[in-house]
Amino acid sequence: MKTAAPAASKVLVTGGSQGIGLGIAATFAAAGARVAIAGRSEARLDAARRVLADRGHDVLVVPGDIATRDGCLSLATAAAEALGGLDVLCANAGVYPEQRIDDLEAAHVDHVLDTNLKSTVYLVQGCVPHLRASSAGRIVVISSITGPATGYPGLGVYAASKAGQLGFVRTAAIELAPDGITVNAICPGSIRTEGLDGLGDAAITEMKRSIPVGRLGEPEDIGAMAVFLAGAGAGFVTGQAVVVDGGQTLPELPGL
Repeated sequence: MKTAAPAASKVLVTGGSQGIGLGIAATFAAAGARVAIAGRSEARLDAARRVLADRGHDVLVVPGDIATRDGCLSLATAAAEALGGLDVLCANAGVYPEQRIDDLEAAHVDHVLDTNLKSTVYLVQGCVPHLRASSAGRIVVISSITGPATGYPGLGVYAASKAGQLGFVRTAAIELAPDGITVNAICPGSIRTEGLDGLGDAAITEMKRSIPVGRLGEPEDIGAMAVFLAGAGAGFVTGQAVVVDGGQTLPELPGL
């Protein structure tokens, strides 16, 4: 199977304007990759570009909406044109609105599945022609422990979308292996992002207690795994879901 080092890579990170996506983009850029970040809000993308520039990283911005098939295909083309090719797709964009089963509405279900699951399928479809032209195409899908390993009240549709991503990853890995393209997923645990800002110190402290290593993950922890899966050392790894959670899913009972 053909391989290449991350430093040689041209990388598209969706949902790259904040949180885990921003950390992934920063980690790839620090490894020497040429990075394009994508998202719906041009203002947020520009703000993210400035944050990364302050860290010494020069990234490209590619606005796009991945909630539709046409949006995904257009984004893949725009990113490949901006980067001058494409070696790595990091499909990170996602939403996690809460709605319990009794209150589920069709619009909620469609929104979550379109953004999280269908976008993964269509982004891969759109990027594959460009990845085939690469010396070592890589696809890294950001899933979650919620769905594949755990459940959480109010996040049933989110959990379904994240578990569905893993089913797609396994089949895509088989289909794309003859092209030298690997397809893997990362399943993050509790990561310190903007989404936790409103929880308060007490909730954060309790969350830390559930993680054996004693801390929340950082977006760069996910970035480090993405860079590995995109690199030469992972050329024989495909169709896998790697849990990065500080041991959060290991204890049989809370507090162990």
